[in-house]
Amino acid sequence: MLQKNSVIELAVTALTSEGNGVGRHEGMAVFVPDTAIGDRIECKIVKVHPRFCYGRLERLLVPSKDRIEPDCPVSRRCGGCALRHLSYGAEKEAKWQQVQDAFDRIGGFSLECQPLVSTGMVDGYRNKALYPVRERDGQVIIGFFARRSHEVVENLACRLQPPEFERIAGVVRDFLQEERIPCYDEGSCKGLVRQLYLRKAFATGEIMVCLVLNGETLPQSGRLLERLRDTRLPIRSVCLNVNRRNTNVVLGERTKVLWGRPVITDLLCGVRVNLSAQSFYQVNHDAAELLYQKARQCAALTGNEVLLDLYCGTGTIGLTMARQVRQLIGVEIVPAAIEDAKVNARENGIENARFLCDDASGAAQKLEKEGIRPDVVVVDPPRKGCDEQVLAAISRMGPRRVVMISCNPATAARDCARLRELGYALQEITPFDLFPRTTHVECVALLTKE
Repeated sequence: MLQKNSVIELAVTALTSEGNGVGRHEGMAVFVPDTAIGDRIECKIVKVHPRFCYGRLERLLVPSKDRIEPDCPVSRRCGGCALRHLSYGAEKEAKWQQVQDAFDRIGGFSLECQPLVSTGMVDGYRNKALYPVRERDGQVIIGFFARRSHEVVENLACRLQPPEFERIAGVVRDFLQEERIPCYDEGSCKGLVRQLYLRKAFATGEIMVCLVLNGETLPQSGRLLERLRDTRLPIRSVCLNVNRRNTNVVLGERTKVLWGRPVITDLLCGVRVNLSAQSFYQVNHDAAELLYQKARQCAALTGNEVLLDLYCGTGTIGLTMARQVRQLIGVEIVPAAIEDAKVNARENGIENARFLCDDASGAAQKLEKEGIRPDVVVVDPPRKGCDEQVLAAISRMGPRRVVMISCNPATAARDCARLRELGYALQEITPFDLFPRTTHVECVALLTKE
């Protein structure tokens, strides 16, 4: 039995979905971050469970052929890029395998996944950033949370963000420091500025700057606006979001426009999309276009279908298909998102769309009672996957095709297995890398009624 603080040699033979390397020592699985398949390492055991352990990399004895030197000075402390020590080719292989393993082991499917789809762009792809703002030794710190903690690792130059974000974050940090504006403290729940929230519309270049406050107003806000204007960046919206709650939820319910418009505008698959601070939107614009194109291909639309888009957010997936169907019905539980979806439909001249504010299972049951039987259902659930009531309602409505978009291969495989029990056959699974250098992977699955 391994003991805490013991040091062992380990050969890394696999990679988990969390990005940890895995090896076996005397039959015990040992999980070690920052390692690659093929590494031979010396590691220190830091946590012991009855059937597995966690270790810390102490010394690299023989490096894997897939290992590279991380090109970010804080990558090992920051909680974002857990795979930056791997070549991108190895990362893509690991993500493909993650999806394949989920559908094999959890779903019990024998179908081989399609090749993983990627834009090849591994840096600067994120159109959204959330920077916690704190104070340390009298200095304002803006960066990202360390792994499994709320310690802020200072980092304005995150390689995943567009270069404009670094400039804006630097302006905001200097403004807060020079104007002595208090930053939020999680322990006491005091201080004003909690987060800096940035969005960029990649197709138009428009940028939104939003400060999340533990209060109603920002002192000396006029000086901040002057500094932002001096950057000569295409900033079209500067907002204040009010969040006084003692919570890990970033945004509060109220957002006030300090300058400019309440939204910025992007184009996605030819659809004009208005983005408010609260709008859900895929963070990788170019990869999202590829994913939505695949979903449309799987839907095999002819122009005569009723399309039901469950968990529709601001309507982007359904609206990209609206001109190829007879009727689009979108369902989302967040009222602000439904209002955004209606505006997006109106501004694109789409008149065959209807949006319902309800949870997916409740809306599906209401549509059943109205006698609406969709031909195609698209589902894009949160990480926890679809509720049983949603899957049962889909089965009762009897669409000929179900297109499942998922950010969690494990729950996608589980839900596809349940749909198989309800009379649907899995035809295709395609992984998509929307989050290069991180552990996250998305997939699109097509099921057809048997």
